[in-house]
Amino acid sequence: MARRIADPDRFVSLGFEAIDWIEHYLCHGPGDVQGEPLLIDDEMAAFIVKAYQLDPVTGRRKVNRAFLSRPKGRAKSELAGALVCFEALGPCRFDGWDAAGDPVGRAQVYPFIRCLATEENQSGNTYDNVTAMLEHLVEYAGDEFPGIDLGRSAQTSSRIFIEGGGEIVPSTSSGAAKDGGKETFSVFDETHLYVLPELKAMHKTVRRNLVKRRAAEPWSLETSTMYAVGESSVAEATHEYHKAVASGRVRDGGLLFDHREAPHVEDLHDDDQLLPALEFVYGDAAKWMDLERIASDMREPDTDPADARRYFLNQPGTASAKAFDPGRWRELADSHFIVPAKEAIAIGFDGSKWSDSTGFIATHIETGHQWVLGVWESPANKQEAESWEVPEAEVNAVLDEAMQTWRVVRVYADPAYWEETIAGWAGKYGPKVVTEWWTHRRRQMAFALRAYKTAMTGGELSHDGSDAFARHIAHAVKRNAGVKDDEGKPMWVIQKDRHDSPRKIDLSMAGCLSWEARRDAIKAGGNEPPRSRKTTVMR
Repeated sequence: MARRIADPDRFVSLGFEAIDWIEHYLCHGPGDVQGEPLLIDDEMAAFIVKAYQLDPVTGRRKVNRAFLSRPKGRAKSELAGALVCFEALGPCRFDGWDAAGDPVGRAQVYPFIRCLATEENQSGNTYDNVTAMLEHLVEYAGDEFPGIDLGRSAQTSSRIFIEGGGEIVPSTSSGAAKDGGKETFSVFDETHLYVLPELKAMHKTVRRNLVKRRAAEPWSLETSTMYAVGESSVAEATHEYHKAVASGRVRDGGLLFDHREAPHVEDLHDDDQLLPALEFVYGDAAKWMDLERIASDMREPDTDPADARRYFLNQPGTASAKAFDPGRWRELADSHFIVPAKEAIAIGFDGSKWSDSTGFIATHIETGHQWVLGVWESPANKQEAESWEVPEAEVNAVLDEAMQTWRVVRVYADPAYWEETIAGWAGKYGPKVVTEWWTHRRRQMAFALRAYKTAMTGGELSHDGSDAFARHIAHAVKRNAGVKDDEGKPMWVIQKDRHDSPRKIDLSMAGCLSWEARRDAIKAGGNEPPRSRKTTVMR
């Protein structure tokens, strides 16, 4: 290598070499253009160059931690997958200066790369891109990179091995603490979804591991769409760290914070405002994105405007977005209908024994009409609420009366704080009727809530017009569930607007459980398929 006079103010980077290597060897990952040559647009090229910036004197990496924030559909996971391949096989670390004084790279001696996913039994978007890209590389340039084991055998199906030493490993929270902290590069994909304690712990563990191999100069990449303010996601914590660094309150620890956000749009239904904002936030990708289709999707009746702004305009949303539409709920009221005795019904139960509220919601199997069987709310006075307890005898009496009045086919009850009581119900009324339904199961709860909201939107249910029921429905706010549906869309569960809020939501949860019990009863053939109610029984 040529001798060089160091210029401490000069910008040097291995990013240009990274771009050349990626475009030469890799292809697009899963999607409409899978297998086609991968070309890095100028916007993402600029990010890569910044991510691989070197100290102009020592040649060591300047970035220890990178955060890339872009709107949904911007191929962030594909870029992360390309960088994983480069970190595994390419000249990704400094090896001296060439005759022109530019840096020259070398491959890692033993690359250990972890691709973090949010859910068990899923490899994650980044790892899926890595697999597709390396399959392409092996097919077209396998002679240059012999011995890559893509994990097709039963013995290696959980990771990719590189000849001469090196691994690419997909991990979830249960596996992140394994392997002894050998990481040279880690990708945390979609960190706005890292809201659960186990995902935060995974992030912390892997970040801690990155300091163990100084010679390898490990670093991490977070990709994210904008987070919901107040959810305390990893993405939100990284943003707060960036603010602290920018203000001088914290010394820069090698953070590259690259966030692109659309200008404010007052009215999402105004194309003159929305389309230019989308064009700006999608940057170079706007040329091939269907912006009008995105705008249309943002305006769908079942799309929360706060979510639309977060996912497509990359603007911070709120964790307090209403889960249900109070106006729509009022439209569904039918206080005149009374479900006749001996008709088949389903019941949902949710609540706390102390300082909060508890309630039963019943649902008519045939018509989908819901009503409050019983509700117990703590006093509004905080001091009185602290010593208040749900009268369990009354709770038991209400359920007993319902059993005698109607044909109760299912009871879904959240057992938290009520385990012994619910076990007693199952013993009295039968375990096939009374079922423990744990609401902390995020995926199951998210699907149940989506079905419940869909029923409201589509007018499949009605209700008794109870003021308490309406309040609880209106108080429920969304919280990111940390899981996705089968189409890859993030899902949500419900919570209070804050932990110590006096605004109760237990009847909204009981209503959802009651609706889910009705759905399952119909699927099991417990009643005739639902049909429109044509008559009402007047009070």
